[in-house]
Amino acid sequence: MSFSSLPGSSSSSLHPLVPYGWDAGWEAEFAPFAGQGLLPGRVARVDRGLCDVITAFGTVRADTEFVVPRDPMKVVCTGDWAAVDPEGGSPRYVRTLLPRRTAFVRSTSSKRSEGQILAANVDHAIVAVPLNGEIDLGRIERFLALAWESGAQPVVVLTKADLVPDATTLSYLVDDVETTAPGVPVLTVSAAAGDGIDVLAAVAAGGTSVLLGQSGAGKSTLANALTGEDLMDVQSTRDVDGKGRHTTTTRNLLALPGGGVLIDTPGLRGVGLWDAQTGVGQVFAEIEELAGRCRFHDCAHVAEPGCAVLAAVENGELPERRLDSYRKLMRENQWIVAKTDARARAELRRDWKRKGAEGKAAMEAKRGRWA
Repeated sequence: MSFSSLPGSSSSSLHPLVPYGWDAGWEAEFAPFAGQGLLPGRVARVDRGLCDVITAFGTVRADTEFVVPRDPMKVVCTGDWAAVDPEGGSPRYVRTLLPRRTAFVRSTSSKRSEGQILAANVDHAIVAVPLNGEIDLGRIERFLALAWESGAQPVVVLTKADLVPDATTLSYLVDDVETTAPGVPVLTVSAAAGDGIDVLAAVAAGGTSVLLGQSGAGKSTLANALTGEDLMDVQSTRDVDGKGRHTTTTRNLLALPGGGVLIDTPGLRGVGLWDAQTGVGQVFAEIEELAGRCRFHDCAHVAEPGCAVLAAVENGELPERRLDSYRKLMRENQWIVAKTDARARAELRRDWKRKGAEGKAAMEAKRGRWA
Protein backbone atom coordinates (compact mmCIF):
# COMPACT_ATOMS: atom_id res chain seq x y z
CA MET A 1 0.00 0.00 0.00
CA SER A 2 1.37 3.35 -0.99
CA PHE A 3 -0.61 5.49 1.45
CA SER A 4 1.59 5.93 4.52
CA SER A 5 -1.25 6.11 7.02
CA LEU A 6 -2.68 2.70 6.09
CA PRO A 7 -3.45 0.62 7.94
CA GLY A 8 -3.41 1.76 11.58
CA SER A 9 -1.94 5.23 11.16
CA SER A 10 -0.98 7.00 14.38
CA SER A 11 -2.96 10.03 13.15
CA SER A 12 -6.48 9.07 12.12
CA SER A 13 -7.11 12.65 10.94
CA LEU A 14 -4.85 11.92 7.96
CA HIS A 15 -6.79 8.84 6.94
CA PRO A 16 -8.65 9.16 3.61
CA LEU A 17 -11.71 7.51 5.17
CA VAL A 18 -12.24 10.41 7.59
CA PRO A 19 -14.94 11.94 5.32
CA TYR A 20 -16.84 8.65 5.74
CA GLY A 21 -16.70 8.69 9.54
CA TRP A 22 -13.31 7.13 10.32
CA ASP A 23 -11.85 8.30 13.64
CA ALA A 24 -9.40 7.30 16.36
CA GLY A 25 -11.97 4.98 17.92
CA TRP A 26 -12.47 3.00 14.72
CA GLU A 27 -8.70 2.94 14.20
CA ALA A 28 -8.24 1.35 17.61
CA GLU A 29 -10.97 -1.21 16.92
CA PHE A 30 -9.37 -2.08 13.61
CA ALA A 31 -5.81 -2.43 14.95
CA PRO A 32 -5.88 -6.26 15.32
CA PHE A 33 -7.04 -6.64 11.70
CA ALA A 34 -4.47 -4.14 10.45
CA GLY A 35 -1.86 -6.50 11.87
CA GLN A 36 -3.33 -9.21 9.66
CA GLY A 37 -2.89 -7.04 6.59
CA LEU A 38 -6.63 -6.45 6.07
CA LEU A 39 -8.07 -3.23 4.71
CA PRO A 40 -10.64 -1.07 6.56
CA GLY A 41 -13.72 0.13 4.73
CA ARG A 42 -17.27 1.29 5.21
CA VAL A 43 -20.20 -0.57 3.70
CA ALA A 44 -22.03 1.75 1.31
CA ARG A 45 -24.57 -0.68 -0.11
CA VAL A 46 -25.66 -4.30 0.34
CA ASP A 47 -27.23 -6.38 -2.40
CA ARG A 48 -27.88 -10.16 -2.33
CA GLY A 49 -24.79 -11.37 -0.53
CA LEU A 50 -22.52 -8.74 -2.05
CA CYS A 51 -21.71 -5.25 -0.86
CA ASP A 52 -19.90 -2.12 -1.95
CA VAL A 53 -17.17 -1.17 0.52
CA ILE A 54 -15.54 2.26 0.46
CA THR A 55 -11.82 1.92 1.19
CA ALA A 56 -8.88 4.32 1.09
CA PHE A 57 -8.14 3.07 -2.41
CA GLY A 58 -11.64 3.35 -3.81
CA THR A 59 -14.87 1.38 -3.67
CA VAL A 60 -14.51 -2.39 -3.93
CA ARG A 61 -17.11 -5.08 -4.49
CA ALA A 62 -17.00 -7.64 -1.69
CA ASP A 63 -18.62 -10.99 -0.91
CA THR A 64 -20.17 -11.43 2.56
CA GLU A 65 -19.87 -15.23 2.60
CA PHE A 66 -17.60 -15.26 5.67
CA VAL A 67 -19.82 -12.93 7.74
CA VAL A 68 -23.22 -14.58 7.31
CA PRO A 69 -24.55 -15.13 10.85
CA ARG A 70 -27.58 -17.06 12.02
CA ASP A 71 -28.70 -13.99 13.91
CA PRO A 72 -30.40 -11.62 11.42
CA MET A 73 -29.43 -8.72 13.69
CA LYS A 74 -25.77 -9.29 12.79
CA VAL A 75 -26.02 -9.31 9.01
CA VAL A 76 -23.93 -6.84 7.03
CA CYS A 77 -25.69 -3.49 6.78
CA THR A 78 -25.10 -0.11 5.20
CA GLY A 79 -22.99 1.92 7.61
CA ASP A 80 -21.00 -1.02 8.98
CA TRP A 81 -17.21 -0.83 9.20
CA ALA A 82 -15.58 -3.90 7.73
CA ALA A 83 -12.21 -5.58 7.29
CA VAL A 84 -11.76 -6.70 3.68
CA ASP A 85 -9.06 -8.43 1.68
CA PRO A 86 -6.39 -5.89 0.66
CA GLU A 87 -6.19 -7.24 -2.87
CA GLY A 88 -7.61 -9.90 -5.13
CA GLY A 89 -10.26 -10.28 -7.76
CA SER A 90 -13.76 -8.91 -7.82
CA PRO A 91 -15.44 -9.57 -5.57
CA ARG A 92 -13.06 -9.62 -2.66
CA TYR A 93 -14.23 -10.90 0.74
CA VAL A 94 -15.43 -9.20 3.90
CA ARG A 95 -13.54 -11.00 6.66
CA THR A 96 -15.19 -9.42 9.70
CA LEU A 97 -17.25 -6.46 10.90
CA LEU A 98 -16.24 -4.02 13.62
CA PRO A 99 -18.59 -3.80 16.64
CA ARG A 100 -21.42 -1.35 15.98
CA ARG A 101 -21.78 1.79 18.02
CA THR A 102 -25.44 2.24 17.16
CA ALA A 103 -28.02 0.43 15.01
CA PHE A 104 -31.46 1.50 13.81
CA VAL A 105 -33.69 -1.59 14.05
CA ARG A 106 -37.35 -2.24 13.32
CA SER A 107 -39.34 -5.47 13.49
CA THR A 108 -39.92 -7.28 10.22
CA SER A 109 -43.39 -7.67 8.75
CA SER A 110 -42.98 -11.45 8.81
CA LYS A 111 -44.39 -13.77 11.47
CA ARG A 112 -40.92 -14.91 12.50
CA SER A 113 -40.43 -12.15 15.08
CA GLU A 114 -37.16 -10.92 13.66
CA GLY A 115 -35.51 -7.54 13.76
CA GLN A 116 -34.31 -5.76 10.63
CA ILE A 117 -31.33 -3.43 10.76
CA LEU A 118 -31.86 -0.41 8.54
CA ALA A 119 -28.57 1.39 9.22
CA ALA A 120 -25.51 0.97 11.41
CA ASN A 121 -23.24 3.40 13.22
CA VAL A 122 -25.48 6.45 12.84
CA ASP A 123 -25.35 9.64 14.90
CA HIS A 124 -28.59 11.27 13.69
CA ALA A 125 -31.88 9.68 12.66
CA ILE A 126 -33.58 12.18 10.35
CA VAL A 127 -37.32 11.50 10.10
CA ALA A 128 -38.79 13.10 6.98
CA VAL A 129 -42.47 14.04 7.27
CA PRO A 130 -44.23 15.60 4.26
CA LEU A 131 -46.51 18.59 4.69
CA ASN A 132 -48.58 17.91 1.57
CA GLY A 133 -51.13 15.90 3.54
CA GLU A 134 -52.36 15.21 7.05
CA ILE A 135 -49.51 14.61 9.51
CA ASP A 136 -49.61 11.18 11.16
CA LEU A 137 -48.40 12.00 14.67
CA GLY A 138 -48.57 8.37 15.77
CA ARG A 139 -46.21 7.37 12.98
CA ILE A 140 -43.77 10.08 14.02
CA GLU A 141 -43.83 8.72 17.58
CA ARG A 142 -42.98 5.25 16.26
CA PHE A 143 -39.99 6.53 14.31
CA LEU A 144 -38.79 8.53 17.30
CA ALA A 145 -39.06 5.56 19.67
CA LEU A 146 -36.87 3.48 17.36
CA ALA A 147 -34.47 6.38 16.87
CA TRP A 148 -33.97 6.95 20.60
CA GLU A 149 -33.57 3.20 21.14
CA SER A 150 -30.90 3.04 18.42
CA GLY A 151 -28.63 5.41 20.30
CA ALA A 152 -28.88 8.10 17.61
CA GLN A 153 -30.21 11.63 18.08
CA PRO A 154 -33.55 11.94 16.28
CA VAL A 155 -34.38 14.97 14.14
CA VAL A 156 -37.78 15.60 12.54
CA VAL A 157 -37.69 17.34 9.17
CA LEU A 158 -41.00 18.66 7.83
CA THR A 159 -40.58 18.57 4.06
CA LYS A 160 -42.43 20.32 1.24
CA ALA A 161 -43.01 23.39 3.41
CA ASP A 162 -43.63 25.41 0.23
CA LEU A 163 -46.96 23.57 -0.14
CA VAL A 164 -48.33 24.98 3.14
CA PRO A 165 -50.57 27.97 2.26
CA ASP A 166 -49.40 30.43 4.92
CA ALA A 167 -46.94 30.98 7.76
CA THR A 168 -49.62 30.75 10.46
CA THR A 169 -50.71 27.30 9.35
CA LEU A 170 -47.08 26.20 9.17
CA SER A 171 -46.46 27.40 12.73
CA TYR A 172 -49.45 25.37 13.99
CA LEU A 173 -48.14 22.26 12.26
CA VAL A 174 -44.69 22.76 13.76
CA ASP A 175 -46.23 23.21 17.23
CA ASP A 176 -48.16 19.94 16.88
CA VAL A 177 -45.02 18.03 15.94
CA GLU A 178 -42.92 19.65 18.66
CA THR A 179 -45.53 18.58 21.24
CA THR A 180 -45.27 15.05 19.84
CA ALA A 181 -41.47 15.09 19.85
CA PRO A 182 -40.20 16.46 23.18
CA GLY A 183 -36.47 17.07 23.16
CA VAL A 184 -36.22 16.58 19.39
CA PRO A 185 -35.23 19.33 16.91
CA VAL A 186 -38.03 20.01 14.39
CA LEU A 187 -36.93 21.63 11.13
CA THR A 188 -38.96 22.81 8.15
CA VAL A 189 -37.48 22.58 4.67
CA SER A 190 -38.45 23.10 1.08
CA ALA A 191 -36.03 21.40 -1.26
CA ALA A 192 -37.85 22.99 -4.20
CA ALA A 193 -37.25 26.50 -2.88
CA GLY A 194 -33.98 25.70 -1.11
CA ASP A 195 -35.35 26.85 2.25
CA GLY A 196 -33.92 25.22 5.38
CA ILE A 197 -31.42 23.01 3.54
CA ASP A 198 -28.47 24.89 5.06
CA VAL A 199 -29.74 24.22 8.58
CA LEU A 200 -30.26 20.53 7.83
CA ALA A 201 -26.80 20.33 6.22
CA ALA A 202 -25.27 21.76 9.40
CA VAL A 203 -26.97 19.03 11.45
CA ALA A 204 -25.90 16.29 9.03
CA ALA A 205 -22.30 17.55 9.06
CA GLY A 206 -21.95 16.30 12.62
CA GLY A 207 -21.46 12.61 11.81
CA THR A 208 -23.50 9.95 10.06
CA SER A 209 -27.21 10.52 9.46
CA VAL A 210 -29.84 8.05 8.29
CA LEU A 211 -32.76 9.47 6.32
CA LEU A 212 -36.07 7.78 7.18
CA GLY A 213 -39.70 8.15 6.20
CA GLN A 214 -42.53 6.82 4.10
CA SER A 215 -42.57 6.88 0.30
CA GLY A 216 -43.33 10.37 -0.97
CA ALA A 217 -41.79 12.09 2.05
CA GLY A 218 -39.19 13.72 -0.18
CA LYS A 219 -36.16 11.78 1.09
CA SER A 220 -34.48 11.41 -2.31
CA THR A 221 -35.04 15.09 -3.04
CA LEU A 222 -33.46 15.94 0.32
CA ALA A 223 -30.53 13.65 -0.40
CA ASN A 224 -29.94 15.39 -3.72
CA ALA A 225 -30.19 18.81 -2.09
CA LEU A 226 -27.70 17.86 0.62
CA THR A 227 -25.18 16.32 -1.78
CA GLY A 228 -25.61 19.06 -4.37
CA GLU A 229 -26.01 16.43 -7.08
CA ASP A 230 -28.85 14.45 -8.63
CA LEU A 231 -27.61 11.15 -7.21
CA MET A 232 -31.02 9.76 -6.29
CA ASP A 233 -33.94 9.30 -8.70
CA VAL A 234 -36.98 11.40 -7.87
CA GLN A 235 -40.57 10.74 -8.93
CA SER A 236 -43.73 12.72 -8.36
CA THR A 237 -46.37 11.60 -5.90
CA ARG A 238 -49.50 9.87 -7.13
CA ASP A 239 -52.37 12.21 -7.87
CA VAL A 240 -54.92 9.74 -6.46
CA ASP A 241 -53.72 9.62 -2.87
CA GLY A 242 -50.70 11.92 -2.70
CA LYS A 243 -48.41 9.01 -1.82
CA GLY A 244 -45.00 8.53 -3.35
CA ARG A 245 -43.58 5.82 -5.52
CA HIS A 246 -40.58 3.83 -4.33
CA THR A 247 -37.63 5.56 -6.01
CA THR A 248 -34.97 4.38 -3.55
CA THR A 249 -34.80 0.57 -3.45
CA THR A 250 -31.59 0.07 -1.48
CA ARG A 251 -29.82 1.80 1.38
CA ASN A 252 -27.01 4.00 0.07
CA LEU A 253 -24.20 5.77 1.91
CA LEU A 254 -23.22 9.19 0.57
CA ALA A 255 -20.47 11.59 1.67
CA LEU A 256 -21.75 15.16 1.96
CA PRO A 257 -19.75 18.10 0.57
CA GLY A 258 -20.17 20.11 3.79
CA GLY A 259 -19.04 17.18 5.95
CA GLY A 260 -20.87 14.21 7.34
CA VAL A 261 -22.30 11.06 5.80
CA LEU A 262 -25.89 10.39 4.73
CA ILE A 263 -27.59 6.99 4.49
CA ASP A 264 -30.69 7.19 2.31
CA THR A 265 -33.25 4.42 2.82
CA PRO A 266 -36.26 3.14 0.87
CA GLY A 267 -39.70 4.32 1.89
CA LEU A 268 -41.01 2.42 4.90
CA ARG A 269 -44.61 1.23 4.87
CA GLY A 270 -44.36 -0.43 8.28
CA VAL A 271 -42.57 0.89 11.35
CA GLY A 272 -42.83 -1.96 13.83
CA LEU A 273 -41.18 -1.57 17.22
CA TRP A 274 -38.33 -3.85 18.21
CA ASP A 275 -37.51 -4.01 21.93
CA ALA A 276 -37.83 -0.25 22.22
CA GLN A 277 -39.16 0.31 25.74
CA THR A 278 -36.48 2.88 26.58
CA GLY A 279 -37.16 4.69 23.31
CA VAL A 280 -40.90 4.75 23.95
CA GLY A 281 -40.22 6.17 27.40
CA GLN A 282 -38.15 9.00 25.90
CA VAL A 283 -40.80 9.84 23.29
CA PHE A 284 -43.40 10.08 26.04
CA ALA A 285 -41.14 11.66 28.63
CA GLU A 286 -43.96 13.74 30.11
CA ILE A 287 -46.04 10.60 30.77
CA GLU A 288 -43.08 8.81 32.34
CA GLU A 289 -42.58 11.81 34.62
CA LEU A 290 -46.24 11.90 35.59
CA ALA A 291 -46.19 8.13 36.23
CA GLY A 292 -43.61 8.72 38.95
CA ARG A 293 -46.27 10.59 40.92
CA CYS A 294 -48.90 7.84 40.75
CA ARG A 295 -50.01 6.26 44.04
CA PHE A 296 -49.04 2.77 42.87
CA HIS A 297 -45.64 2.06 41.33
CA ASP A 298 -47.16 -0.46 38.89
CA CYS A 299 -50.04 1.81 37.89
CA ALA A 300 -51.38 0.97 34.43
CA HIS A 301 -52.98 4.42 34.04
CA VAL A 302 -56.38 2.93 33.26
CA ALA A 303 -58.67 3.29 36.27
CA GLU A 304 -56.39 3.16 39.31
CA PRO A 305 -57.02 5.60 42.19
CA GLY A 306 -54.38 8.26 42.61
CA CYS A 307 -53.20 8.02 38.99
CA ALA A 308 -51.34 11.22 38.15
CA VAL A 309 -51.45 10.42 34.43
CA LEU A 310 -55.24 10.18 34.31
CA ALA A 311 -55.50 13.32 36.41
CA ALA A 312 -53.36 15.16 33.87
CA VAL A 313 -55.69 14.04 31.08
CA GLU A 314 -58.75 15.18 33.01
CA ASN A 315 -57.37 18.65 33.72
CA GLY A 316 -56.16 19.12 30.13
CA GLU A 317 -52.45 18.99 30.94
CA LEU A 318 -51.96 15.81 28.87
CA PRO A 319 -53.74 15.22 25.52
CA GLU A 320 -55.72 12.00 25.56
CA ARG A 321 -54.29 11.13 22.14
CA ARG A 322 -50.80 11.02 23.67
CA LEU A 323 -51.88 8.62 26.39
CA ASP A 324 -53.66 6.36 23.89
CA SER A 325 -50.56 6.30 21.69
CA TYR A 326 -48.33 5.58 24.68
CA ARG A 327 -50.49 2.64 25.73
CA LYS A 328 -50.55 1.28 22.18
CA LEU A 329 -46.79 1.41 21.70
CA MET A 330 -46.07 -0.05 25.13
CA ARG A 331 -48.46 -2.97 24.45
CA GLU A 332 -46.91 -3.56 21.04
CA ASN A 333 -43.40 -3.49 22.46
CA GLN A 334 -44.34 -5.91 25.26
CA TRP A 335 -45.80 -8.27 22.68
CA ILE A 336 -42.68 -8.16 20.49
CA VAL A 337 -40.40 -8.80 23.46
CA ALA A 338 -42.64 -11.61 24.71
CA LYS A 339 -42.52 -13.34 21.32
CA THR A 340 -38.73 -13.48 21.42
CA ASP A 341 -38.05 -13.85 25.16
CA ALA A 342 -39.48 -16.78 27.13
CA ARG A 343 -39.05 -15.03 30.49
CA ALA A 344 -40.76 -11.88 29.24
CA ARG A 345 -43.54 -14.02 27.76
CA ALA A 346 -44.15 -15.67 31.14
CA GLU A 347 -44.15 -12.29 32.89
CA LEU A 348 -46.65 -10.95 30.36
CA ARG A 349 -48.97 -13.89 30.96
CA ARG A 350 -48.77 -13.34 34.72
CA ASP A 351 -49.52 -9.66 34.19
CA TRP A 352 -52.55 -10.51 32.04
CA LYS A 353 -53.82 -12.92 34.71
CA ARG A 354 -53.29 -10.36 37.47
CA LYS A 355 -55.15 -7.66 35.57
CA GLY A 356 -57.91 -10.12 34.71
CA ALA A 357 -58.31 -11.03 38.37
CA GLU A 358 -58.32 -7.38 39.41
CA GLY A 359 -60.96 -6.61 36.80
CA LYS A 360 -63.10 -9.52 37.95
CA ALA A 361 -62.78 -8.44 41.58
CA ALA A 362 -63.74 -4.88 40.67
CA MET A 363 -66.85 -6.09 38.82
CA GLU A 364 -67.88 -8.27 41.74
CA ALA A 365 -67.41 -5.34 44.10
CA LYS A 366 -69.64 -3.20 41.88
CA ARG A 367 -72.29 -5.90 41.81
CA GLY A 368 -72.14 -6.04 45.59
CA ARG A 369 -72.75 -2.30 45.81
CA TRP A 370 -75.62 -2.48 43.33
CA ALA A 371 -77.33 -5.38 45.19
